[in-house]
Amino acid sequence: MTAVPRFCAIDFGTSNSAIAVPDSAGAMHLVELEPGQRTMPTAVFYFAEGRHDADGPPRAFGRAAVSAYVDGHDGRLMRSMKSILGSPLIDQTTDVGGGRGAKYADIVAGYLRRLRRLAGEPTRAVLGRPVFFVDGEPERDATAQAQLEACARAAGFHEVHFQYEPIAAAFDFEQQATREQIVLVADIGGGTSDFSVVRVGPERMTRLARRDDILASHGVHIAGTDFDRHIELAGLLQEFGYRSVGPTGRELPSGVFFDLATWHLINTCYSPLRVAEWRNMKSWFNDVRQHARLMTVLEERLGHELAARAEGAKIAISGGADTTVDLSHVEPGLVLPLSEKTAVDALRADLDRIIATAHETVALAGLKAEQIDALYFTGGSTGLRLLVDGMAAGFPAATRVTGDRFASVATGLGLHARRLFAAA
Repeated sequence: MTAVPRFCAIDFGTSNSAIAVPDSAGAMHLVELEPGQRTMPTAVFYFAEGRHDADGPPRAFGRAAVSAYVDGHDGRLMRSMKSILGSPLIDQTTDVGGGRGAKYADIVAGYLRRLRRLAGEPTRAVLGRPVFFVDGEPERDATAQAQLEACARAAGFHEVHFQYEPIAAAFDFEQQATREQIVLVADIGGGTSDFSVVRVGPERMTRLARRDDILASHGVHIAGTDFDRHIELAGLLQEFGYRSVGPTGRELPSGVFFDLATWHLINTCYSPLRVAEWRNMKSWFNDVRQHARLMTVLEERLGHELAARAEGAKIAISGGADTTVDLSHVEPGLVLPLSEKTAVDALRADLDRIIATAHETVALAGLKAEQIDALYFTGGSTGLRLLVDGMAAGFPAATRVTGDRFASVATGLGLHARRLFAAA
């Protein structure tokens, strides 16, 4: 009989998640969450049909959830659930198909319960958290952590601790450090861009108390899902009426377009009242093809697929090349070009804000850019060349190191959990 692990470490990400547990020798390793995969998309698909069982309504998780949606099963795909933390939405009920409703808190808890089960059902956990769940609002930020802790306890964890995600990534970087260094960790994921300035070194890594080595932490609530939204608005939705001027000379209302480009708001676009409102606004469009495309998206509930195409376009241009976006599922033969320049222009303000936050973090540590020995990049959005190159340019003396974009935080959290619980 396999022993139940005493504890675990969870990187609950906006886009992807991972969990680490100790092995028989006490070393931490990442759990295989799906065949051959140590990370799993933070996604849940609720099937509209099927009976509840002991685990609740019929659901699929991770890649299986995305596949269920792509394959056309009737139901509701939920992604970017982490973005809800700190908002009143967490206690609200949303339609998940088939006349069923579910609280957002229960959706998050259900996903965490899935991770816990795959890890062997430990009862103690260290969870990663961004430096700020909510920018500039300490009370809401504290509320977000309390909400996540409540979800973790509902998932079966009796003891819950938190660690900042970029600090966890610093612990992972430290495994390869051969001398004492000051490292700026850039953890840029799906929901937040977080930075920490940490003193690391082979003689420091055995210490449990590391507070004095954490020189500064800072962050901003801008990251990959924001990039996706800007690319969708600038590169896709203008062909559906976004920023179009109608026969009266007035610009079309933009609310529906912003909601279509925001994962956790897409489903609000499908309400009968909202669909009927836009159906009756055909005369507001100079180009009736744009209206027809928009109605196809609303009536056939293609918003999540449209957002996924925008995300795919972002990935395609991340290396610095132009691409095209196939939207033939909306209109036969509709293929839109997306140039790198269009993407850069759409993302420029966000990229500049993220880079500025990196420099603010160093200033908070009382240091200058030339005093940073290394830049450690982790998080899915560090695959965006424009961002990484732009940040590295501001720290010319620093060695650029790229960690495992999707697993560095989980690995570092595991190291922290091992030290924490071994001392308990």
